[in-house]
Amino acid sequence: MASFNCFALAFVMALSFASTDVGLAARHLLQLPQLPPMPTLPTTTLPPLPSIPNLPQPSIPALPRPGALPPLPTMPGLPTLPSVPRATLPPLPSMPSIPTAIPSIPFLSPPPSPSTP
Repeated sequence: MASFNCFALAFVMALSFASTDVGLAARHLLQLPQLPPMPTLPTTTLPPLPSIPNLPQPSIPALPRPGALPPLPTMPGLPTLPSVPRATLPPLPSMPSIPTAIPSIPFLSPPPSPSTP
């Protein structure tokens, strides 16, 4: 815990010194004379992007419309797996029932008070 307190104290001190330097630097910047404006840089224009070429379309005479692709071939049927015998588990043992009634706690009677003569 003490190391955390030392770390926190060092962190706060570092922040306070950093803010002092920033404030001092800002004061020096405000005291500078007015600087001449920066010259503007020449702007360059980019060439236009090339157009996207059209992809060639297949020409198959047996297809109903030009440029349509032929249908994909059908997949052969997957083989069936042999049936595996199912394991039967024995029945689970019955759980004992949990009593729902709370038994009463007997309270001891207070000791008899001393009799006065």
